Amino acid sequence: MEYLAPFKEGIDLIRESGGDAFKLCWQCGLCSASCPWNTVRSFMTHRMICQSRYGLVDLEDEDWWLCSTCNQCVSRCPRGVAITDVIRAARKIMLEFQYEKAPASLRSAMGSLGSEGNPWGGEKSKRAVWAESLGIQPYSSEEHEVLYSPCCVLAYDPKLGSVARATATLLRSTGARFGILGEKESCCGESVRKAGHESLFESLAKNNIAAFREKGVKEIIVSSPHCYMTFKDEYPRLNGAVKVLHLTQYLSALLDKGKLSYKKPLSKKIVYHDPCYLGRHNGIYEEPRRVLGSIPGVTLMDEMECRENSLCCGGGGGRIWMETLKGQRFSDILVEQAAAMGADILATACPYCLLNFKDSVVTSDKADVLEVKDVSEVVLEAMGEE
Repeated sequence: MEYLAPFKEGIDLIRESGGDAFKLCWQCGLCSASCPWNTVRSFMTHRMICQSRYGLVDLEDEDWWLCSTCNQCVSRCPRGVAITDVIRAARKIMLEFQYEKAPASLRSAMGSLGSEGNPWGGEKSKRAVWAESLGIQPYSSEEHEVLYSPCCVLAYDPKLGSVARATATLLRSTGARFGILGEKESCCGESVRKAGHESLFESLAKNNIAAFREKGVKEIIVSSPHCYMTFKDEYPRLNGAVKVLHLTQYLSALLDKGKLSYKKPLSKKIVYHDPCYLGRHNGIYEEPRRVLGSIPGVTLMDEMECRENSLCCGGGGGRIWMETLKGQRFSDILVEQAAAMGADILATACPYCLLNFKDSVVTSDKADVLEVKDVSEVVLEAMGEE
């Protein structure tokens, strides 16, 4: 084992990296009891916090890379310890001291982020390929009121380009005056920050902030809760404040105004999954349910553990770029539950959740009985705009 410098030097490094929250910990163990990893294997969160308190972080311990930053532990901590900040700080130190020992797939994603501005390694010039069939114009403050930012997953992953197109079609159908930035936009940087690479996050963020200023962007609609949280909470600290709405918030507001109408009923049983970064991190629980529940014919159901108790899909904290062993995938559990409940559709509002669920549906042989859809796709179908 190779440890971070023990005692005062290690403690100071963690504190300087943003992990000072460990000093509040009582070692009650509630964080470990709350962590979803303990449904599939042993994961002692409180032991890791204790290690950080004394600067004894084992640089070779893979457990530090498992946290998906779902915030379950933080939401239940009686002392309000920002546990994910401690883990992020430890990861930052690990990257600085032993970058080569970080998961290979994570290092590859970081390399692509640094060179192409997205973790998929797609060419910057092709960031807007998903929109070519729709004729969406580049954002202009003179012509548009809002920017649509689809996130890297929807822009580059071939399985999810349909979600970006569904969202853009919805925005157009509901009268939104919007444009996109295309190749001028980079990854928001949220996951790479949670993975510990602070300098890369700041580089990506500053690139986006400069693009927002150049184009006069004042309001953004996003599909990803990770983008939502980053634009809303992190960019203002870098002098990049803009108004941000998640798509479900936008659609819910249209319901209030009587401007969301449907042309056909959907006789479907839908289970809605609360994404961690939309729910626990930002308290957005009602809006997606209101939108799905407003569709004629839909029977809307919650998961066995929902809202603030929702089980993470496993994609946050940079985990979307790292391998998870079969038998340890939270998304497999959630897909099995949805199928057992008799759902026709497992719906959610996060690209990471969608990726994991789509993989789990295939590997669990549920593709014939369960569809995985974004809220935008379900709404678009009910509006008769497919």
